[in-house]
Amino acid sequence: MRIAILLLLTLPTALSAHAADRITGRDFATRSEVIAPHAMAATSHPLATQIALEVMKQGGSAVDAAIAANAALGLMEPTGNGVGGDLFAIVWDPKTKKLYGYNGSGRSPKSLTLDYFQKQGLTDIPPLGPLPVSVPGAVDGWFALHGRFGKVPMKDVLAPAIRYAREGHPVAETIAYYWARSVPRLSKYPGFREQFTVGGRAPRTGELWKNPNLADTLQKISDGGRDAFYKGDIARTIGDYFKANGGFLSYEDLAAHQGEWVEPVSTNYRGYDVWELPPNGQGIAALQMLNVLEGYDFSKIPYGSAEHVHLFVEAKKLAFADRARWYADPAFQPAPVAKLISKAYANQRRKLISPDKPLREVQPGTPAELDEGDTIYLTAADADGMMVSLIQSNYRGMGSGMAPPGLGFILQDRGEMFVLKPGHPNTYEPGKRPFQTIIPAFVTKDGKPLISFGLMGGAMQPQGHVQIVMNLIDFGMNLQEAGDAPRIQHENDTEPTGQNTAMGDGGVVQLESGFPYETVRALMDKGHHLEWALGPYGGYQAIRRDPQTGVYFGASESRKDGQAAGY
Repeated sequence: MRIAILLLLTLPTALSAHAADRITGRDFATRSEVIAPHAMAATSHPLATQIALEVMKQGGSAVDAAIAANAALGLMEPTGNGVGGDLFAIVWDPKTKKLYGYNGSGRSPKSLTLDYFQKQGLTDIPPLGPLPVSVPGAVDGWFALHGRFGKVPMKDVLAPAIRYAREGHPVAETIAYYWARSVPRLSKYPGFREQFTVGGRAPRTGELWKNPNLADTLQKISDGGRDAFYKGDIARTIGDYFKANGGFLSYEDLAAHQGEWVEPVSTNYRGYDVWELPPNGQGIAALQMLNVLEGYDFSKIPYGSAEHVHLFVEAKKLAFADRARWYADPAFQPAPVAKLISKAYANQRRKLISPDKPLREVQPGTPAELDEGDTIYLTAADADGMMVSLIQSNYRGMGSGMAPPGLGFILQDRGEMFVLKPGHPNTYEPGKRPFQTIIPAFVTKDGKPLISFGLMGGAMQPQGHVQIVMNLIDFGMNLQEAGDAPRIQHENDTEPTGQNTAMGDGGVVQLESGFPYETVRALMDKGHHLEWALGPYGGYQAIRRDPQTGVYFGASESRKDGQAAGY
């Protein structure tokens, strides 16, 4: 009750202040869309955006640009990503006129077993340290994407990141904030303090940051290719480090790694095809939500109204119940993806939604029902019409805290997403891919590429994808407005990691500043639990291609340090 009262007291005050009075567009938009005729890049750091553009100006493809930007972000934004993490991508290829998906998630160590955790008396995998570390798949993803769609040598792609790592770059404001929050938690892990602090503290906003160890690592990858990371000295250093520090990730695990090309899956939402990647990620949750929401006429439901928020939250609850039950590594637990994203199944599930009160508890759909019926995101587009939607993460911000000596990066802690209970779809097994939160997205219309977009932030990601699509299609916003619009997040319901096995009280609705007091009051009257939350609403980048002219529109929101730019 105290939180709800606080929300009501502070929200009207927040709404009374605007940063600026713009003469065009919605009042919550921070700027106009960026528009360019030849190429566009949108990333969470302006220097990475400029690197992507420079690579394309020098003849590189959108994929080359995306890899170059991702490598730079591992240096410039280690609070969200790096070569110690995983990668997913969707690419529109103008030559074949189709989308390609890549799942670059790594697997659990072969020598670590469920029995080990049980003997240690653990009921959950620790979020930090050596035990949640799985094989990092990002570098493999770079070379897989480059091998199919690259146009310039990898040495040219990685050169800008190597140069910035040696010469230094000034740390951006939001990144400095998250870095400072990470240092107290991660400094106890071997290699972190030595490689990711300035005398034990985080670098400050504007302070020049160098990472010569990462420069050396990227140079080895540039010279020796993919195998320099997975089968060379880097892999041996990682294996030796974990053996010496109570971990299980080994040289053999790295040497055996291989990502995979996957077919993106889609649903049609009011004439637009929205594309995601299939599990072990959570992308199809966005498709399930859209299918449910398509049954309502949002031309008669205003943006930001209580009805809009209520229906969105209830659709999310339905999709996330299935997310907890079905989404896992398909090699171990195949999900009935086609049935989960079918219109018939959505029609069935929609019947559970009441217009007047929230669902307190939601069970996943059953097979019988089915038979009836912290992270970085970037996108780039080039002069040939290739568009890339790429997301990459260490999970939990800077990852596990485990930083092997001399390498300049931190290993991810994605293995925390496994469950330590036998019989669960995400139960820990050796050589298994954990449930993944990071998801790229794409929109096509009439078989042509339209929008490459994504939104960072754990379980916020599919919720954010749906809100972006609705903002564009249902509420008529432009690309920048769709990202700047105040966001909704629903939390505390059923999780795929086993910690919260069933939502029993309806969960919690979090609203950003910008929703009217009348909406807050009406949602509380319906019985929703509302909270104020600082910063969990993700970060968004997007590119739209005009299907008639080929002109690109870019957007990067104000919640992060990012930039959209083109030429």
